[in-house]
Amino acid sequence: MFDAALRRLIDPPLDQVAGGLARAGIGPNAVTLVGAGVGIAAACAIAWSGFAIGLVLILLNRIMDGLDGAIARRSGATPWGGYLDSIADYIFYIAVPLGFAAAAPDNLWPALLLLASFTLTAVSFLALAAIMAGRDLGHGEKAFTYSTGLMEGGETIGFFIAMCLLPHWFPQLAIIFALLCVATVGQRLLLAHRLLR
Repeated sequence: MFDAALRRLIDPPLDQVAGGLARAGIGPNAVTLVGAGVGIAAACAIAWSGFAIGLVLILLNRIMDGLDGAIARRSGATPWGGYLDSIADYIFYIAVPLGFAAAAPDNLWPALLLLASFTLTAVSFLALAAIMAGRDLGHGEKAFTYSTGLMEGGETIGFFIAMCLLPHWFPQLAIIFALLCVATVGQRLLLAHRLLR
């Protein structure tokens, strides 16, 4: 929901850093892969109740996720890079709830509910992207068509930050987040119905 506005704020500093990395010969796919490793490390830290470390690694992962795209725009984006970036994103989105599930027994079912809602959200997003290939629905130049929803990347990071800051509230936050993801699926169904009729 807030991703387009957030991009306008974070893209200029990311572009500056990306310029330096591109000049140093660091490619976008390398940043994507390292970022995925950082996301897995965040989940491992959370699983061991290292929530502060997990939070720092979550933020670092998201910075790297922005950097790979900024570098790709300078060096030439490729379909493989866009695909790799999407896989890395979902590794991160799956790993963090799994980390919380491992951190405390009471987190298991809320984490599973959240992961199930992520699956539905991903299907609603990617299926529409495949059908609408090449059309910009308001997110600018991307590897594939992005459809706006109530729960997007910015909201996901907001919830992950809240979960790290308030780990004992993870079950409640996960359930709220899952319900909002289901609402996003409904929102995309309505959008798809309007666009594809």
